[in-house]
Amino acid sequence: MQTKKYSSYAQIDRELEILKVEKEISYQKLVLSIQNTKESFSLLNITTNVFDSVKSTFFSSYATILRILIPIIIKWFRHKKRGD
Repeated sequence: MQTKKYSSYAQIDRELEILKVEKEISYQKLVLSIQNTKESFSLLNITTNVFDSVKSTFFSSYATILRILIPIIIKWFRHKKRGD
């Protein structure tokens, strides 16, 4: 990193103020990140994610099973109506 040269104390103070604000912004980003991580590991969030995962897996399997079974059931009803 290149060394900066200052011609007055006002420039140094300004640079220090900028660094202080940047430090505070970085700190607040870190705090927010930690809070988001804590929320993602909450019991409610984990339960919701597991439920959504199971639900999507079940319903995708359920739809596949229905696509297979519906023609078989229709065919069975047709044969039953005819008395075969």
